[in-house]
Amino acid sequence: MHTTRGFILLGLVALLAMPVPGAFADETCQSPYMAKIKGHEEFVYLWTLGEEGVGDGSDKLVTVDVRPDSKTRGKVINTASVGGRHEAHHGGFTDDRRHLWLGGLDTSNIFVFDVATDPSNPKLVKTITDFVSASGGAVGPHGHYALPGRMMIAALSNNKDHGGRTALVEYNNDGEYVATHWMPIPSDAMGAENAAAADGFGYDVRVLPRKNVMLTSSFTGWTNYMMDFGQVAQDPEAMKQFGGTCVLWDLHTKKPRKVFAVPGSPLEIRFAWGEDHNYAFTIASLTSKIWLVYEDETGVWQAKAVGEVGDPAKTPLPVAFSMSADDALIFVTTFSDGVCRVYNVEDPFTPKLIHEKVIGKQLNMVSQSWDGKRVYFSSSVLSNWDKKGEDNEQFLKAYAWDGKTLELDFSVDFNAEKLGRPHLMRFGASELYN
Repeated sequence: MHTTRGFILLGLVALLAMPVPGAFADETCQSPYMAKIKGHEEFVYLWTLGEEGVGDGSDKLVTVDVRPDSKTRGKVINTASVGGRHEAHHGGFTDDRRHLWLGGLDTSNIFVFDVATDPSNPKLVKTITDFVSASGGAVGPHGHYALPGRMMIAALSNNKDHGGRTALVEYNNDGEYVATHWMPIPSDAMGAENAAAADGFGYDVRVLPRKNVMLTSSFTGWTNYMMDFGQVAQDPEAMKQFGGTCVLWDLHTKKPRKVFAVPGSPLEIRFAWGEDHNYAFTIASLTSKIWLVYEDETGVWQAKAVGEVGDPAKTPLPVAFSMSADDALIFVTTFSDGVCRVYNVEDPFTPKLIHEKVIGKQLNMVSQSWDGKRVYFSSSVLSNWDKKGEDNEQFLKAYAWDGKTLELDFSVDFNAEKLGRPHLMRFGASELYN
């Protein structure tokens, strides 16, 4: 891999001085430090959970061709297995987009793929096996978020009790450990305001560089996410072990500034990128509430519930969402009913439902193209949480979006292809490396 020192120095200058409008982002919800795909994405990379007795049984990176004029458009063109089942889940590109880091929630291994040499056929070039020991006990590398010359990894658990207290872990782009930043708890507040509410849980991490803020959210620990979901749901003690906070951090110092009580396990975070849009959304999965984390007129950051996804009494379980490049829409997916709901959020305090579409019997991730014309969906949540029997649909589905409705373009049946359970999606394009 390349040397990162130059990138780090340039990145520090950018971090201190550069405004970051949406034009600096890639597909709509990625790091602002990454190059964007200006035209049509060419490939969708899917980090896929292996299933025993299905194909080779291993976790793998699956590449689907989405080039408009390709003879293999909508088809799987390559797969790259990593050997064994590690609970493939999330990952992310380095800031230069030359490498894709992918984590295993069970083994805590991180797999680094070269996507620049041949974007149609990524190659595994490094496996990081020291995440737990190097970090000082963090377990379950989840969100992988590009900073200048660095990868910030939000973990989900720890190796002491396999519970929810966890950390942010920094590596450089060469795969070398840099630092661990533990989540605040009441007995170890690290100066955070409202530390009495802190639970130490983690999930996602996102930044708004021009305001010098980083925001994290919260999920659950290894004991829960590796347990059968039916058992979790029926175990009162297990149900108490879900996060209910977001934490605002100082981006430069990596110190927690303020803890927000956000009950019900807030998962993904999406910052708006408009130059005067000082806010982010997150959605609490267990309560189906849409939350806004925003800077008020006095310069103080606040958190407020501003809407609901579906009927909370029916436990739709919102699991992912994508925000449009112009900050006007959010596409929210719910696992239980397999629905994508589209909300107008031009007024972020009053989300308005404008469209609903049933995508499948179960549903997880959603990713938009930068031009807003295409929306992609994947199906798997966790190997032990996915539905059983006929409801266990596993797919990539591509939809066209005309501003009013979602219309199916193509789908790939991962069960029929004997590939496993697709989770994370990321886009690739050859033009990034010309």
